Amino acid sequence: MENIKGKIYLFLGFSLAGTSVVTGRILSGKLGTFQITALSLGILLLALLPFYGRRAWQTARSLTRADWRMLILQAFFGIFLFRVFLLFGVNRTSTAEAGLLTGATPAVTSVLAFVFLKEALNRRTVLGVACTVTGIVLLQGVDPLSLQFDGSHLAGNLLILCAAASESIFNVISRRHSAGSPSHAGADINPLVQTMLVSAFAFTLSLGPAIYTKPAAALTSLVFADWLALVWYGLVITALAFVFFYAGVKRCDAYTTAAFSGMIPMTSMLLSLLVLKETINAGQWIGGALIIASILLIAGKSEARILRQPAALSIE
Repeated sequence: MENIKGKIYLFLGFSLAGTSVVTGRILSGKLGTFQITALSLGILLLALLPFYGRRAWQTARSLTRADWRMLILQAFFGIFLFRVFLLFGVNRTSTAEAGLLTGATPAVTSVLAFVFLKEALNRRTVLGVACTVTGIVLLQGVDPLSLQFDGSHLAGNLLILCAAASESIFNVISRRHSAGSPSHAGADINPLVQTMLVSAFAFTLSLGPAIYTKPAAALTSLVFADWLALVWYGLVITALAFVFFYAGVKRCDAYTTAAFSGMIPMTSMLLSLLVLKETINAGQWIGGALIIASILLIAGKSEARILRQPAALSIE
């Protein structure tokens, strides 16, 4: 039952995260990445502080050094570093190449989970991860066989891969933290409190660069719809999506998390169709079907032979 709940949480979390594409397009050209990050996280903290501030303070006082290290790493890799790499990467490569390379995230997550978490791996899982990667590639609307990588885009492509790796590291760190010994306080952190603490670290990291880019002039040009987009980015894309993610990753292995991460481009595609009125080609629909197939393969119960047995985990 807990495993089923975890899959539902992951589905909701990654689906909400997928709305960031449409939200980002609303804010693009008006605010920079650091400004969007700092403002949206600031809105999140202001909204949650009256309700969870005291609980967050009590939780913070009970955390171990290992718990603090994990929370800081989650903020650094999952929010700050991911967006920094993505920001500089997309400006140095083509949209098609960047979209294709983002498909590496579930594959990298699975490799890290197998190597560092020693989580069980079977043939069904391998096939599911392959379907996820292929589905994400097709969702970009490009033909991977005809796409040629431009040598001048090498630096940008490496940055995109670093962004994918940062997201994968965040996924694995979150799984390792939640799968650690019950004696650690981190295993019992309320998801909203954990979201607050991680967001506070990410806000601190983003604030300096956001101020350096002189946001005052940009803020005066924002209209009501822009502020609504920032509220959505902070309270839904960050807060609610992270709450669902943390609740789900405690109940599911890293391979299931990797499969459900395909819901981010899937949601982006559907919203582009419904909200932005963009056209969706046959390849993209096939990509969406492959992502659904990967979720069914990995998230479903499998009797396939285990290729590697899981080892005991601990957070030292």
